[in-house]
Amino acid sequence: MKILIEFYRTREADDAHALIGRETVEAVDLDDAIEIARLLARTLNMPQRPDAMTIADANGAELYSGAFAAQAVNEERPAS
Repeated sequence: MKILIEFYRTREADDAHALIGRETVEAVDLDDAIEIARLLARTLNMPQRPDAMTIADANGAELYSGAFAAQAVNEERPAS
């Protein structure tokens, strides 16, 4: 299925969200989409590291919304 993943930075004081990245990808199911989003959060070149994401289907219906664990997004990238 085709999905849209949006990456955000959030501000705890007022729960403001700033969109910092957006990718359209193919995923087998929602679990696959979440894994792809976690990988992209670590590897995409975004102006800041995201701390939250949403996943929507091709029609724009939100399928998932959640925050990343700080250590999962900020891990060192593997050497290439």
